[in-house]
Amino acid sequence: MAEQFRNYIAGEWIAGADTVDNRNPSDLSDSLGQFAQADAGQTRRAIEAARAAQPTWAATGLEDRYATLMAIGEELKARAEELGRQLSREEGKPLAEGKGEVYRAGQFFTYYAAEVLRQIGDTTDSVRPGVEIDVRREPVGTVAIISPWNFPMATAVWKIAPALAFGNAVLWKPANQTPASAWALADIVSRQAKLPTGTFNLVMGPGGSVGQTLVESDGVDAISFTGSVEVGRTIAAAAAVNRTKLQMEMGSKNPLVVMDDADLDLAVSIAVGGAYGGTGQKCTASSRLIVHEGVHDAFVEKTAAAVRALKVGHALADGTQIGPVVSAAQLEANLAYVALAEEEGAEHLCGGERLSLPQDGYYQAPALYAGTTNAMRINREEMFAPIACVIKVGSYEEALTVANDTRFGLTSGIVTRSLARANHFRRNARTGCVMVNLPTAGTDYHVPFGGRGDSSFGPREQGRYAKEFYTTVKTAYIAAGTPE
Repeated sequence: MAEQFRNYIAGEWIAGADTVDNRNPSDLSDSLGQFAQADAGQTRRAIEAARAAQPTWAATGLEDRYATLMAIGEELKARAEELGRQLSREEGKPLAEGKGEVYRAGQFFTYYAAEVLRQIGDTTDSVRPGVEIDVRREPVGTVAIISPWNFPMATAVWKIAPALAFGNAVLWKPANQTPASAWALADIVSRQAKLPTGTFNLVMGPGGSVGQTLVESDGVDAISFTGSVEVGRTIAAAAAVNRTKLQMEMGSKNPLVVMDDADLDLAVSIAVGGAYGGTGQKCTASSRLIVHEGVHDAFVEKTAAAVRALKVGHALADGTQIGPVVSAAQLEANLAYVALAEEEGAEHLCGGERLSLPQDGYYQAPALYAGTTNAMRINREEMFAPIACVIKVGSYEEALTVANDTRFGLTSGIVTRSLARANHFRRNARTGCVMVNLPTAGTDYHVPFGGRGDSSFGPREQGRYAKEFYTTVKTAYIAAGTPE
């Protein structure tokens, strides 16, 4: 019988109203276990526990809070091999990426452990004589975190770590496709003696019950969400009723511009890494390759050859560069976009088909299309697939216009030897993150992350900018009086 994994609510491991079977997308015969599914009642209990515990955690001394986050971070880093293997087994990314993600999750915790000790306010004199002003940040309160499956450890942690660092209580609903990584992290957090009971809660379950209960509750002070635009809009509508603070990272359609003066081999490496890493299942993936006509044909030829050479295989196998997609539903959606590309008249260069490998899994050959325009749906909609489309342009000005012609605005990139073009693009690309001679996928943990347009809503994530979301500002006026 498959092992059963429970939710962590109010300091207890609790069976759910139901369970889901977590299957390895590389090998559907492999089950990681049965994972609890909370119902609305259990979610409300978690909210009550978090609200009760939060003041105690906020009042906990800085060194104890520092030590708690540091211990979590160091354990994650020490167990990166073990937990990275589990992550790759359940999500499908190649093993090196899985191990790297767990290690990065540990770095988030150790970074925010240090931030605990850097919480310093401001003081100033009032415009009124004899009055001093103290400005400081306080916890926002109880935070609901709704995290995605594509980075089941890292994205969740870059929300959980600052939430705890700044004195908040956490209610975490992970994606149902990747509950094993969530449970492993919750197990580590649950063993932290200095964390008051109820401060951290893992509430696995469907969006219709767990997610909806969280976003509609007046007991939740803030919601941090990463997922689709459609779900984000639903969350925003529900949260508006209680005026709940929101931070949302949603869709993207990231452009990579390749200019006629680019180092072509570098451009191909950047394009392939950015578009197909993580099986294209990254919000930062460069699915629109905007290429100057002067190098277009050579770029297409070299890129197609590089994509054909990518090794698709079991996430844990040696040499695998592209693992399976995460689920049957995701594969079906990907294949629908392959059919759409054909309907829209894109020139098929390679890939796109489902692959049959020795293990039964959700394997798809990475696809590349040329002869596309920015008006095509395949260049307007986020596919979240190992699919990239080339758009030919005649000038830098046209490239910039096409890059900005999207409702999204998360990341963008340019490959060029021209400092003038690089600087102009950096200043005029309408995205939250801009990469110069680097893949669009790949960001650091100590600087802000977020986008514009339909990609993001609310304060930035990561780095010291995270305090804008996880804290609220208090200004105190003090009449000093006169000494006797």
